[in-house]
Formats: sequence, C-alpha cells, structure tokens
Amino acid sequence: MTADHRTDSETPELGRTVQEFGDDPTEVRESTHYKHEYVQTFVDKWDELIDWRARYESEGKFFVQQLRDRGVKSVLDVATGTGFHSVRLLEEGFETVVSADGSAEMLAKAFDNGMKFGGHILRVVQADWRWLNRDVHGEYDAIICLGNSFTHLFSEKDRRKALAEFYAMLKHDGVLILDQRNYDSILDNGFSSKHQYYYCGDGVVAEPEHVDDGLARFRYEFSDGSEYHLNMFPLRKDYTRRLMHEVGFQKIETFGDFQSTYSDDEPDFFVHIAEKAYLEEENNEEENEA
Repeated sequence: MTADHRTDSETPELGRTVQEFGDDPTEVRESTHYKHEYVQTFVDKWDELIDWRARYESEGKFFVQQLRDRGVKSVLDVATGTGFHSVRLLEEGFETVVSADGSAEMLAKAFDNGMKFGGHILRVVQADWRWLNRDVHGEYDAIICLGNSFTHLFSEKDRRKALAEFYAMLKHDGVLILDQRNYDSILDNGFSSKHQYYYCGDGVVAEPEHVDDGLARFRYEFSDGSEYHLNMFPLRKDYTRRLMHEVGFQKIETFGDFQSTYSDDEPDFFVHIAEKAYLEEENNEEENEA
C-alpha cells in the first residue's frame, strides 16, 4: 500500500514536512488525501496565506451578523483550520464554540492560536465529516464549514453523507453556513482573483495549476520560495445548492463575496446559508397549487 492510499483508519503522523502526491498528482482524487496535503510545514505557513488581520477586515461582521440574526448561541466549526473563525466567534461572545478538523496538524495550530489570540482554550476535536456524529457529540444552533473546505470531498456519496451529518447535528431550527470558491467561473472563464476576501496575505500566490471537471489543483507559493499544493473538487454553485436541498435544507440563500446581489462570474467565493427549519406554510402552498 502506497502512502497515497492509506485507509481511513491510518492517521498520518504529526510533524510531516513533505506532501505526497505520487507519480501523477492530477490523478489524486480522494476525499481523505487532504491528510497528506496539510503537512506541518504547510500548516505553519497557513496564517501567512490567510492574514488574520486582513481577513478580519475583509469579511467584517458578515458571519457574526448572520448567526446573531438567527439567535445562534452554539456553533460547531467543522473545518476550523488554524482556528480563525472559532477564535473570532469566541471574541464576539458566542456561548459555545467547538472546533473540529480532520487534520491533526491544523488542530494543533488552532489550539495554539486560541491561546495566542485572546487566551482562549479551544475545544478541539479531530473528526471526519462523514462520521461527525460519532466523533462530536451534541446538537448545535449553527454549523460553519468555511475556507473552501467542502471541496476536499471528491465523491458525491461523501458529499451527501457529510451534509446529512451536518443536518443531523443541527437543532430543529439550525443553520449551516458553507462556502466555496467560484469554480463555475474558473471552469467556464479561466482563473482570476481579486485576492481580497479570503487569502489576503501579501507575498503569497494561490492559483490553479490544473483544472478539469473533476479536479482543481491549486499551487501556493510563499515569499521564501516554498511551494505547496492542494487537490480539490471544483464544485459548481447550483450543484452544491441542489445537494443541500436534497439532504433536507429548505431555505438556501447564496451570497457572492458577502453580497446578496452579484453577477455569477464576479465573486471569488460563494457563501451558502442553509436553514433547517421546516417551512410548513410554503409546503401547504405548493400542495394547494398542485
């Protein structure tokens, strides 16, 4: 068994420094491969890519306000990465924030960042989204899955399973906030980026090296000359919305770069806000119309 094809139960050791993609990196299209991509040296540079200060300013109060408008008190951050949004929500006074990620390296960095930025002791859990209920306990007012993280899932079966797990862990009136790159524009028009909202670090290049209908392989170059890659699935916006509807979310609102009004080819990122609340009146109206 090669390093690129470990089973789910085989967790890579912490402290790895070299990414593993095998002989043909564009053929690596597995939902669990991210574990071999977020090596320690890449994780250590991740905050250079994000730039916490610039990210804070670029997104403003968008996520905080969306959650507050819905009376959210408890949040499960299922793709916490280095902890930016978990720390932000704690700083904003949310009562319960649990920080989950599939990468042990990311969780260790997030925990350190929690202490570094405000002295917060993050509640971190290593979890696979497909078995989220096994690894994380309780129900939450909101689940956030940010940072283009959902695109690490390469099969529709895995995407449906993950969304079903998110749905099950939400309270009856809970909300899921999930974002993604504007892969529609990348696939149809080629890549362009304002580099303004998500990856705000100066001196860092993040751009696709290979794109087809089943893979977006991004290259990340840092000012010291180091280079890393991530293999992701290029989700189309309407496809993501359809999966959410089919899993059970009834009301889904999509923003482009935090704006409710946009042309589809303009935003760098889409943010989907999916509500679980059962809309009985709308269902009755549809039945009457039928």
